Amino acid sequence: MGVDEVHTHTNIPLTEQSLLLQVNDAMKQFKNEHESEAHQIFREQAGHKARGGIVPQTTNPDEETVPGIEHPGSTGVIYCSDCAMANGFSYASSHEWSNLGQGAPEVGDIPGAPPRLTSIPLPTDSLEYAPTTDLREAVAHLYNTTYRQGKRSQYTYENVCIVPGGRAGLSRIAAVVGDVYCVRTIICSKKWSSIYLTFASVAESKYRLDLDQLRKDIRIQGLEVVLMSNPCNPTGQVVRGEELKELVQLSRESGTNLILDEFYSWYIYPENEAEFGQSVSSAEYIDDVNDDSVVIVDGLTKNWRLPGFRVCWVLGPKNLITALSQSGSFLDGGANHPLQLVAIPLLEPEHVHAEKVALQKHFKHKRDHVLKRLARLGLKVSVPPQATFYIWLNLEHLPAPLNNGVTFFKELLKEKCIGVPGIFFDINPLHRRNLFSSPCHHFIRLSFGPPIKVLNMGVDAIARVLKRAKKEGMHAFGHSYKKSLGGSGDHV
Repeated sequence: MGVDEVHTHTNIPLTEQSLLLQVNDAMKQFKNEHESEAHQIFREQAGHKARGGIVPQTTNPDEETVPGIEHPGSTGVIYCSDCAMANGFSYASSHEWSNLGQGAPEVGDIPGAPPRLTSIPLPTDSLEYAPTTDLREAVAHLYNTTYRQGKRSQYTYENVCIVPGGRAGLSRIAAVVGDVYCVRTIICSKKWSSIYLTFASVAESKYRLDLDQLRKDIRIQGLEVVLMSNPCNPTGQVVRGEELKELVQLSRESGTNLILDEFYSWYIYPENEAEFGQSVSSAEYIDDVNDDSVVIVDGLTKNWRLPGFRVCWVLGPKNLITALSQSGSFLDGGANHPLQLVAIPLLEPEHVHAEKVALQKHFKHKRDHVLKRLARLGLKVSVPPQATFYIWLNLEHLPAPLNNGVTFFKELLKEKCIGVPGIFFDINPLHRRNLFSSPCHHFIRLSFGPPIKVLNMGVDAIARVLKRAKKEGMHAFGHSYKKSLGGSGDHV
């Protein structure tokens, strides 16, 4: 069933169909979130109310009942999981659902990959607090072997900080960023939401980084820090080759600190068989690892498909690593000791190459499979992902109210499927903007990280929503939603 069929082909008598068309036309005029039940539920989540006024109100007295405590607002995954649980989802029965919302890859065996770990040794020494020198040396060796062969400047363990997860790495960085003007391009980290941010969200540019505009912003606005995700979550695009080289050079010449989340650096999908096994990193274009202000955050979570390990790293100049070690002693205390020891052989270049090739072939197959199935439903992705394992699906051509990510997400829950509404990737400090005005409002992020069986269940659920629209008309949508566990009551 295509999108046009949702608009026009129903089994409803002409008089009723005319009335429904009038209702549909009226619904298309919705321009305010207060008119949408799904959006009201979102706002009722703790931390999601607008903090408006000329002087922003930093604490909402209606939701903060414990003195000194302020809800930061939930990430997309947390909010979507809460809503799913209100609709019957549980991790004990997760096999009955298609979770296309969780930003995690499948963790089991895939064709051609090295065998997965099934046991972890626990030597007595590993029960102590964790020294990290051995793993830091392994990380430095991997980057030098992969990206810096023949270069004068090489990474050492002093350029590596081991952290308990990517968010911990970003939090440590945020803790040491001074009073500067910062620009962020497409990354989901609530810690940065009160700083000056931008989002390259224009589909016509295929979500490409505009280096000329960035250069102008650095010069005119005096930017000192640029934070971005590359490859990009959620659009699935990647800055690489000469473009990435120019970005690193811009950082060097302007004296701007470039912080890069490179967690999806292996998820590259070449057309040429000989290119499987390649990956992308700014480390390839750095002149001096201690002089160039380029900071890389990566880890075992995505590329090695080990999200439960919580073993990641920050790579950068020695002086930064010293600062991050200091901030970590206050913030998180470091990563798990036994799993750090287990991680060391996983970073051997031969092992890494085998993992890369298997991952890229397998995830490319899954990407192509889902894109083809969506296209058959009339949901063609205008800018297909070149990297990551996300599909940034534009819903604006569907009839209202299915044409926005918040409502479409709520309808998917009724079919036991989870996605992430696009508004969670908007740059909307203090939640003040009308959600309908967000450039991400018409989008939903779908993950093709899970196994193929789960992906098929998810596309089947999307098909059922569209089939129901064809059969029942649009009066059946936009209402009767269960609240998230973070809200109150059962329905709006």
